[in-house]
Amino acid sequence: MNRVRLLVFNAALGALDYRVPNEMAIEPGSIVVAPLGPRQIVGIVWEPERLPAGEVPDSKLRPLIEVLPAPPLPAPLRRLIEWAADYYVAPISAVARMALGSNAALRGGGTATEYRLTGEEPSRLTPRRAAAIAALRGEQATIRELAAIASVSEGVLRGMVGAGLLEPVTVDIDRPYPRARTDFAVPALSDAQQAAADTFVEAVEKHGFTPFLLDGVTGSGKTECYFEAVAAALDQGRQVLVLLPEIALTENFLRRFEQRFGVPPVLWHSSLKSSERRRAWRAIVSGPENGGAQVVVGARSALFLPYRQLGLIVVDEAHETSFKQDDGVRYNARDVAVIRARFEGIPVILASATPALEAMYLADTGIYRRIALPDRFGGARLPDISVIDLRAEQPERGRWLAPRIVAGMRERLAKGEQSLLFLNRRGYAPLTLCRHCGYRFQCPNCTAWLVEHRLSRRLACHHCGHEVPVPDACPECGAPDCLVACGPGVERIADEVADLMPEARVAVVTSDTLNTPDRVADFVAAAEEKLIDVIVGTQLVTKGYHFPELTLVGVVDADLGLEGGDLRAAERTYQQIAQVAGRAGRGEKPGEVLIQTRHPEAAVITALAAGDRDAFYAAETEARRDAGAPPFGRWAAIIVSSENEAEARDAARAIGGTRPHLPDVAILGPAPAPMALLRGRYRYRLLINARRSAEVQRIISEWLGRFAFPQGVRVSVDIDPYSFV
Repeated sequence: MNRVRLLVFNAALGALDYRVPNEMAIEPGSIVVAPLGPRQIVGIVWEPERLPAGEVPDSKLRPLIEVLPAPPLPAPLRRLIEWAADYYVAPISAVARMALGSNAALRGGGTATEYRLTGEEPSRLTPRRAAAIAALRGEQATIRELAAIASVSEGVLRGMVGAGLLEPVTVDIDRPYPRARTDFAVPALSDAQQAAADTFVEAVEKHGFTPFLLDGVTGSGKTECYFEAVAAALDQGRQVLVLLPEIALTENFLRRFEQRFGVPPVLWHSSLKSSERRRAWRAIVSGPENGGAQVVVGARSALFLPYRQLGLIVVDEAHETSFKQDDGVRYNARDVAVIRARFEGIPVILASATPALEAMYLADTGIYRRIALPDRFGGARLPDISVIDLRAEQPERGRWLAPRIVAGMRERLAKGEQSLLFLNRRGYAPLTLCRHCGYRFQCPNCTAWLVEHRLSRRLACHHCGHEVPVPDACPECGAPDCLVACGPGVERIADEVADLMPEARVAVVTSDTLNTPDRVADFVAAAEEKLIDVIVGTQLVTKGYHFPELTLVGVVDADLGLEGGDLRAAERTYQQIAQVAGRAGRGEKPGEVLIQTRHPEAAVITALAAGDRDAFYAAETEARRDAGAPPFGRWAAIIVSSENEAEARDAARAIGGTRPHLPDVAILGPAPAPMALLRGRYRYRLLINARRSAEVQRIISEWLGRFAFPQGVRVSVDIDPYSFV
């Protein structure tokens, strides 16, 4: 091979051809360094017939500089990258970039220098050094990473190194991870669990593609079942990928994994330190036979890593919308996991107590193999569910909790049991206004109100992160002490609980309060040790946690998720409430769920109250069929944005004006997006609704390929959208 084609990480350049020096060994998938003008770039050797490029004569080809000491990307991963780029109408370079994960890891080997506290306590400390010491206890990382953790400048930390408060530590980049033991703590499974586990183990041993839907009620022991499949893959010397939707869920999962296999798995998510990412990537590409990673637990980005010997993929909480990426390459990790398993020729398990309707449909049609666990493990009963009609059972004036929920919490407090209140709204109040002039605090960068957070005394936008202190007076009319909080968030509910039951120990659980693995671990430990009486939380508490003393769940506003024009709103609402209801009564004590609503007649509420999931899914399936919505039709969105409103509007109109007119495709818009301004960019949307037979990706590519937009205009495509903002 004296001429190769490189996939480079710049969509504007396309593929580039290079000459291979005689002494250099190259194969498809090799990661190489090549010249580009005066610079050096990283590229991946690709099959020329699968990646078009401009014709350049051999005499003009520049030679490659070096092959990096990393294993070539295997063929199944290269096919997955091609498929994802084609299906999601994304640049192949953007998809391939996710496979490399850590540029620092490509060269591998060697050591790195990290720093940690020495433990010395000087007699005098500046306030910044004192704050840094308090924040860095138990931490070890680079100076840059420690500075981010402690919220101080790197200069402060370098001064602490000179003062002997921080010491350097030399770390082996490629040190091996401890080996998992499949016989460490083999669980005693129920008959139903054992049958499910045996089915998974058989599929792993056969080495063939089989997509499973593990459909088990909350508390049925789904994790223990697929752990047996994990053990079977490890016994074969193969790797396992477990995808979780939220980083906050990893701490609980890590503990359960370590209890079963004796060691924690390898982690992969965006919050890892650079040294941890480098080590994890090297271990993943090395494979188990070389002392590398055996089991990787990660967020959706872990799906594209170059595993050396992948034998099983598990997608836990597979219904979660967090698996859908909403920027960059807009892929759904649940669906891509199935495709990767197909290319790899291995089983994939989608586990959920409330599967996505699309997954249920594929199971009903025989494409997925459904494994059901209809009962809780160990004889525990599903909780009793009751509906509180807020039109008839109104909370006290100025309160948000109905008397029945308050009475239930007081009863549990007297018994030494725990309660959980669920409201999927962070902060204290969703809107703050002036009672004198009616001024409303709005984000300057987004079409959104600023949310009051009393714990941090800030008004914050949950879309772009813009924050301002809560003012003492109205910025519009100048009146003092005039600001009114409208509506409840979890902080306001927690205040109400503290006011009603001052003796109760209350914990607020949101992405604001549990934003690190350590904080998650502290919360779980406190809840298990019964140091918390009432948990008030958002969707973060709806899944993954097992607190045996938690016997009451109160849903504060069951109608919240039904607002807006999201066609999946009913399904999402059902999933969230069913999941949070599943936190109640997971031990020996029976559980109770109270759902506050102003629309008790809504189909989703009646299905929850009756415990009739199948009826809800059947009705929702027919509604989707009538609307031509997934899984019976196809959705796609085109989002046009610019910092200049006229520029965005003109580009959207130009796209809309040249829409293709096809019998099996309906195109709506363009129209201003519901979130018309987001992070300082004006946004317009077009929605495509097509029959399953339509070649949506080809249609969109040919349609948009005619345009050359101004530099400030971004046009993105969202296939199978989950967000309609």
